[in-house]
Amino acid sequence: MTMDVYNLKNEKVGTVELPAGVFGARWNEVLVKQILEAQRANAREPWAHTKTRGEVRGGGKKPWRQKGTGRARHGSIRSPLWVGGGKAHGPRNERDYSQSTNKKMKQRALFSALSRKAADAEVRIFDAFAVEPKTKPLASALRGILSMDKHARRYDVLFVSNGMNRNLLRASANLTKARVLDAGSLNLEDILNHRNLFIELPAVAAIAKHYRAAAK
Repeated sequence: MTMDVYNLKNEKVGTVELPAGVFGARWNEVLVKQILEAQRANAREPWAHTKTRGEVRGGGKKPWRQKGTGRARHGSIRSPLWVGGGKAHGPRNERDYSQSTNKKMKQRALFSALSRKAADAEVRIFDAFAVEPKTKPLASALRGILSMDKHARRYDVLFVSNGMNRNLLRASANLTKARVLDAGSLNLEDILNHRNLFIELPAVAAIAKHYRAAAK
């Protein structure tokens, strides 16, 4: 697959042959859904937590003797039967939501998503992301590239750079829904969560090399 290469002035400066294995893969909706759900589950941290009778403060003394009072027997005022007592069968923060997926499945899902976005003309290749660490010039360039309305504030762009680009990170920090990732840090959720995927030219080869090597 051949794709045009642009600069940040939205001028065509050349072409590049995209790796067919990365940007020409078959769309696999079932696999993409499975890997996306696993990624979200693995990032999930359980916060709901209730205290058992052993964790609630107080209740160390038996409220009354076992026999002879005519009342039901109780061993602690922190029993789940009492107001202010522990919670029986409540949610606990030890719960593990993680799901296991192998590297080859992740690779296939990633390539499937990249290929789908390339087929939908949502991928653009740029020669370099040489920008100042300032928001205004980058915002102005993106408005021209995306043909945005003057009142629009949502850029919806995922930048994929070849290595850590600190200037790009700083320039995009204040842009609504703009994110910068290194070629070796691509993930399915970020790819699907951004409409426009802007890839730096050297990052194309880096993506193919990194994720194919990781899947072996």
